[in-house]
Amino acid sequence: MGILAYMQRIGRSLMVPVAVLPAAAILLGIGYWIDPDGWGQNSIVAAFLIKSGGAIIDNMPILFAIGVAYGMSKDKDGAAALSGLVGFLVVTTLLSPNSIALFNGIDTKADDWLKHVPAAYGKINNQFIGILVGIIAAELYNRFSRVELHKALSFFSGKRLVPIVVSVVMLLVSAVLYFIWPTIYDALVAFGKYIKELGSVGAGIYGFFNRLLIPVGLHHALNSVFWFDVAGINDIPNFLGGQKSIEDGLATVGITGRYQAGFFPVMMFGLPGAALAMYHTAKKGNKDKTASIMLAASFAAFFTGVTEPLEFAFMFVAPVLYVLHAVLAGISLYIAAAMQWIAGFGFSAGLVDMLLSSRNPLAVHWYMLILQGLVFFVVYYVVFRFVIVKFNLKTPGREDEDTTVSSTESTQKKQVIGDTSKLAEQYLVVVGGKGNLTNIDSCITRLRLGVNDSELVDEQAAKALGAMAVIKLGKTGVQIIVGTQAEKIADEMKKLV
Repeated sequence: MGILAYMQRIGRSLMVPVAVLPAAAILLGIGYWIDPDGWGQNSIVAAFLIKSGGAIIDNMPILFAIGVAYGMSKDKDGAAALSGLVGFLVVTTLLSPNSIALFNGIDTKADDWLKHVPAAYGKINNQFIGILVGIIAAELYNRFSRVELHKALSFFSGKRLVPIVVSVVMLLVSAVLYFIWPTIYDALVAFGKYIKELGSVGAGIYGFFNRLLIPVGLHHALNSVFWFDVAGINDIPNFLGGQKSIEDGLATVGITGRYQAGFFPVMMFGLPGAALAMYHTAKKGNKDKTASIMLAASFAAFFTGVTEPLEFAFMFVAPVLYVLHAVLAGISLYIAAAMQWIAGFGFSAGLVDMLLSSRNPLAVHWYMLILQGLVFFVVYYVVFRFVIVKFNLKTPGREDEDTTVSSTESTQKKQVIGDTSKLAEQYLVVVGGKGNLTNIDSCITRLRLGVNDSELVDEQAAKALGAMAVIKLGKTGVQIIVGTQAEKIADEMKKLV
């Protein structure tokens, strides 16, 4: 497996723990709505909700260890998740300040003993370590989960063996981290400080690369630096922590949320404006088909912040538009950060998250993001329409006759689209049959497939079935963008294989 394909696997596995964040956002958001002044002090119901949401946010590192181990395991088994938990507990316990003090003969009874322990060990419980442990635990699970021991030790064979192996390996990992973690931590903190010092410009640069990395699925790795506690920024947990984050000195009103706020105008308004431009520039005979695609994708972007169905509609057929989209996203984040119009999210920058975050004490002039969004709707529409017409780009509805889906193919697509099992059968043929598949996985909108030969994958047939794009990652990796039914299709394909 190539490096890019492996990084894709890591990026996809990060979605497992990230998918827990909406639960925290909903609990905290409703709690803030019930008690907008006391944040739980004036209402037992609000207190329950805010504390429940806080429990998720406060334990994100361990959720990353469990989620990544589960997500990268070959068969998504609970034993892999348990191994991630075991590994994380071993590492964070061995490298905790108390343990480091013990190893170095520091008297913990002294009032200033913590001053003699490098600050890096006080931050060992973080998402970076969670991801690292999760990856190692998953690889050990994939290697040892089917190992059979001698009859005398047969009880510990197979999946029961993995947590034991992980605990031993983590002793070695901890020994290595004992020497290199302070250096890694200092480098991450320096990077975080550099970005923070750039202020609004840094937010804009982040927004640009966030969108630019989506085609290869590596934006999750970038997000982990800015959204979680890898480089000391921790934007999402600090924002969702609300008043508690302020009291603990972890968040500042008008600053926390700067790496989230600028996405709202783009996702809720900008991309729907681009969709309208693509509809208006579609060929007359294709307008109905284009309208149905654009309307559904625009609603998903506006309401939930899920933008991949829209982005993949033009990402590969008109890459110049996608680069412009990334530039506009960076500008949006810069404007929102510079003006200190702040809102946050637990899942994505859609209407639901905007409303839930509106009473968070860290939300500042969040309603101005709606005004900014209306402006970006017009900007996206004008820019997209001009570029599409000027350069005759083949966006949805403007394809040449020989690449458009025929009426027969459209009929076949309609027949299978409602039946996931039949659709899975069709995609199995598209990728070259069972013999060409080595791995089947998915994320929110993509089938992530391991294959023996990516040249056997029929791109046109995939698009005839409704796929928005096919991405070939070298010879052995393929992604097929199928929309929000990706997980169901992948499950059905696994049954067939």
